[in-house]
Amino acid sequence: MTPRRLAAVAGALVLLTAPGCRRGTGAPAAGNGDPLAESRALVDDRRYDEAIARLGTGSDPESLYLLGRAWAGKAEAAPVPTPAPGAPATAGAPLKPEEEQALAFFERAVAARPDHAAAHLAIAQLLAPHALASVARGGAPAAGGATVDRVLRSFGEAVQADPGGTAAAEAMVQFATRAGRVADADAAFQELLRRRREDPDLLVRYGDFLAGPGGNGEGALAQYAQALIWRPDDAATKRKMADIQLVAVAALLSRQQYATAEARLHDARKFVTNPASPEAARLRELEGRLAEIRGR
Repeated sequence: MTPRRLAAVAGALVLLTAPGCRRGTGAPAAGNGDPLAESRALVDDRRYDEAIARLGTGSDPESLYLLGRAWAGKAEAAPVPTPAPGAPATAGAPLKPEEEQALAFFERAVAARPDHAAAHLAIAQLLAPHALASVARGGAPAAGGATVDRVLRSFGEAVQADPGGTAAAEAMVQFATRAGRVADADAAFQELLRRRREDPDLLVRYGDFLAGPGGNGEGALAQYAQALIWRPDDAATKRKMADIQLVAVAALLSRQQYATAEARLHDARKFVTNPASPEAARLRELEGRLAEIRGR
């Protein structure tokens, strides 16, 4: 065990055995006598050492989860440890001792209660930066076994354990997109749409994803069209639709598919509402090219 890890554990033991430590210092935590509520209030107030002292070693899933949150909070201010001598240069920084403590408590929480959505989400969020660092290093070993697959699995378990929530799916979209896992990001978007029906902002975001990393322009058009049902005057979304249509027209002309190109131009005109816009200029250019081809 490294000196830093020993110091972290020793600090926790001092807090647990110090006289009067369970009453904390400073203002008392709110909770009306409920130990868990009081501990949660301490964690929310960033009084992590007091929360750890009050919770002890943890005896139930919620206590274990709160201990994990407290240690994760302490990790935010802790310095990044130096890789061990002789460690490969591509291995990256190891987990902080505080992160190791947090992860251990979160894992105990989900072992005791497999449907603890918040603990699954906390595991994913704790390991996500390390997994992304591994991706940035070209797949080099990740600290603490924080692979992209492991993080996605924890996000997925959090999503399934909270069928009415959206926080885990939102976080999964962001992580999967950054990790280059397009199919997983797409699945998370679709889960969000099942839970937030008739949300034009989400429909547009999904359309943007499909038009970008998703590589599915036709799918993006479908999502934008759904958004326009709820916001028919959304000029920004209409411009996005026009752009996709015009790119498709240019590709069709290059392949000499003139009839299909003309049909797509007709569709594009419906979404070009400002004659002074770049989309309108591009539309006129493509119309001119098609007319020239037709006139030959």
